[in-house]
Amino acid sequence: MSVVETVLVALALGCDAFAVGMGVGTRFCNPRQIFRLSFHFGLFQMMMPIAGWFVGSRAADLVSTWGPWISFALLLFIGGKMAYESFRSPEAEDEECPDPTKGSSLVMLSVATSMDALGVGFSFGILGQQLFFSAMWIGVTAGMMTWGAMRLGNRLSRQFGRRMETVGGLILVAIAVKLLLF
Repeated sequence: MSVVETVLVALALGCDAFAVGMGVGTRFCNPRQIFRLSFHFGLFQMMMPIAGWFVGSRAADLVSTWGPWISFALLLFIGGKMAYESFRSPEAEDEECPDPTKGSSLVMLSVATSMDALGVGFSFGILGQQLFFSAMWIGVTAGMMTWGAMRLGNRLSRQFGRRMETVGGLILVAIAVKLLLF
């Protein structure tokens, strides 16, 4: 995968972290909270593709003929799901919301925003793609996008965060289509 494709995948996967960071940043935005959320989102976004790659690379012999189709389906599903979910109405917020940058809430958010990265890593493993460089880009990009989103969260609307999730989903769909056409 080229550097441009790697950057596009990293940006697409970072859109979930951006959207969540934007939402969290509207209420929880001190430097410690920004660091915790950005660090954990970046770490999970880096580790999940590696975990997915190990599973996908072990299955490469079994699915070598169907690898591009499986990768296409996974990326199409993940991208479509991201885009679809970006149009759902946000749930009503609880007035007394606990800090989501601590404890189990932090872990759950980190896992939830990085599940797409697990699927991307699985796809890379099936295709026999190298992943370490890509995983580093994905993690650093997600961390930076989260940091930026939280900083901007006090000034920008949640609507913008939802649009970023749509853009991320559409980028993954475009990469899925590219797998079959080129």
